[in-house]
Amino acid sequence: MKYKYALWLLLVSFINTLSCTTEPDDFKSFLDKEEIKYPGAITNTFVEPGNNRMVIGWNPSPDPSVSRYVIYWNNSADSLVVPAISHNPDDTVRALISGLQEYTYSFFIYSYDDKGNRSIRREVNNARVYGSTYKNNLFNRSLSTSPWAFVSDDGARLRIEYLTPDTVNVYTRIRYTSTAGTEKDAYLSGNDSAIVLPDYQTGSLITYQSYYKPTANAIDTFSVNNIDTVGRFSLSPDLVVCDKKLFKALELSYDAGVYSDETYVEHLWDGTTTPRDYPNIYHSSDKTKLPHVLTFDMGHIYYLLKQFEIIGRGCCHNPLSFEVWGTGDLTNAATTVPGGDASWKDQMLAKGWTLMADVNRSGDGVAPYKIDLSVPQGTPIRYIRIRTKTVASGSDNSSNFSQVTFWNKQ
Repeated sequence: MKYKYALWLLLVSFINTLSCTTEPDDFKSFLDKEEIKYPGAITNTFVEPGNNRMVIGWNPSPDPSVSRYVIYWNNSADSLVVPAISHNPDDTVRALISGLQEYTYSFFIYSYDDKGNRSIRREVNNARVYGSTYKNNLFNRSLSTSPWAFVSDDGARLRIEYLTPDTVNVYTRIRYTSTAGTEKDAYLSGNDSAIVLPDYQTGSLITYQSYYKPTANAIDTFSVNNIDTVGRFSLSPDLVVCDKKLFKALELSYDAGVYSDETYVEHLWDGTTTPRDYPNIYHSSDKTKLPHVLTFDMGHIYYLLKQFEIIGRGCCHNPLSFEVWGTGDLTNAATTVPGGDASWKDQMLAKGWTLMADVNRSGDGVAPYKIDLSVPQGTPIRYIRIRTKTVASGSDNSSNFSQVTFWNKQ
């Protein structure tokens, strides 16, 4: 027992001696006298997808020892070396990787120094690459329900309107024949809903093809596989009656309103061609002094309104002097004063309304009365205001009539 105890004391003494004499970096003998070094890693990675390719970007490491970056993917079977040309962390490095499949990838990025030491890795996950599958599911942008309209009397200016796209539409290319007989392209931005072809040759074919990006920051644009047709359009030699089935009653601030539930505004577009009598007419409220205002919606934008007709009631309060106003947009269009105020007309002009006619007729105002409208070429008109100033009966608080009709050139 004494022998074993003495041997144990000798062993403990040897270990203590060894621990007191070993240097702190003696482990280097196992690493060929070198410490393990980790170069600085990159920050703020991002991706920009493309067509069977992708850009991967980041802010570079500020570590001056970094000489290159290596991107790995496909379980490190594929890689790309990117030289480190800046160590300013405010700069941006962008690396393009081509020849990829349409797939969602994970990438690993390391910083390396000249001795082969590498940083901790940075991962870029769920990086989607696009290709033929994405392209084959694209469709051309949809035309609106009333997609075209001439906006000049000679037919050279044609307006085409589209619905809002349901994805990242960059533009739509519209191909047509110009008045010079040459094929031309016009481009409609994805942020816009309509385009005017300034020199369209009437009767010629118009086609279109839309282009998309899978994401807003994508590096490639994809075209729809097929080309669709808008059509062929010719300017009618005759004026066309605006569709009264689309008309709707409106009431803006200070409008006159109606006399009774029976004398509603909708009587004005029920299709009658002869004067009617009470109650099958529009009759204003008798609580608003003349001049007073009636407003309604034609339900469609017209660009070449040419004529207007009013048919009076069989008697009484038919307008003799009145104004016909129009606008294409009701945003902030209501006046802040009644129709009899001295500033009303100036307000209307300031709010974008167009005075299309200022009428003075004689007689009793009963018979149909047609006038030409004065509208600057291509001005969009959808909403109508009629301001009645005087009536045949001499009343200062009532107006009535049977029908209104508008004609457009199309």
